[in-house]
Amino acid sequence: MKPAQTFPIDFAWPPSSDEDYRQEAVIRAGGDLADRLAKVRLVVLDADGVLTSGHMIYGAQGEAYKEFHSRDGLGLVLARAAGLKLAVLTGRQSDIVARRCTELRFDVIKLGRFDKIDALGEILQETGCTAADTLYVGDDVIDLPAMFQVGLPVAVPCAPQEVRHHALYVTQARGGEGAVREVVDLVLKSAGLYGMALERLRDKAWQPTRRELSSDHGPESA
Repeated sequence: MKPAQTFPIDFAWPPSSDEDYRQEAVIRAGGDLADRLAKVRLVVLDADGVLTSGHMIYGAQGEAYKEFHSRDGLGLVLARAAGLKLAVLTGRQSDIVARRCTELRFDVIKLGRFDKIDALGEILQETGCTAADTLYVGDDVIDLPAMFQVGLPVAVPCAPQEVRHHALYVTQARGGEGAVREVVDLVLKSAGLYGMALERLRDKAWQPTRRELSSDHGPESA
């Protein structure tokens, strides 16, 4: 039997320095973009195709299913721990999206909003942030009007060409498969906040509560 793995006594947490994390972001995104990422204070996400893969799955009784990625979830917990504001803005009405974003303590949830510029304005007002310090992740042409308004428009790789063309950054990961985590990590590492977020994650006050994690057991136990 292999002995249990143990960490060395001098194991460091966070594992790397802010300078090293910043250098990671510069290598990944470039120095100019890392500077813009460092200024982000609000992250606005489309739902289908960004938080999820975009596939629409319906059961025999017409119920819809959506699949989220756990690493995106932890990334959003880190974003909140670092002080970023979080919002979702989607054209579809979805109790599932509302529930997931409530679990993750999003500051603003906008559902059923095809008027994305007006909805974005409401998000800015409700969070106290400006368009210049906002990052928006979209995956289709309906997101373009809002993407034109913000300081840092981001697209996922499966987005149409015209959406990717107008994005300052296109993720390597696909929507619903870690794209959100990729963006959040870049923001936090660029801004020197990643280490602080990791440190706060050890504090129970910043960890998800049992109620927030209850979705695995169905709505009756939420």
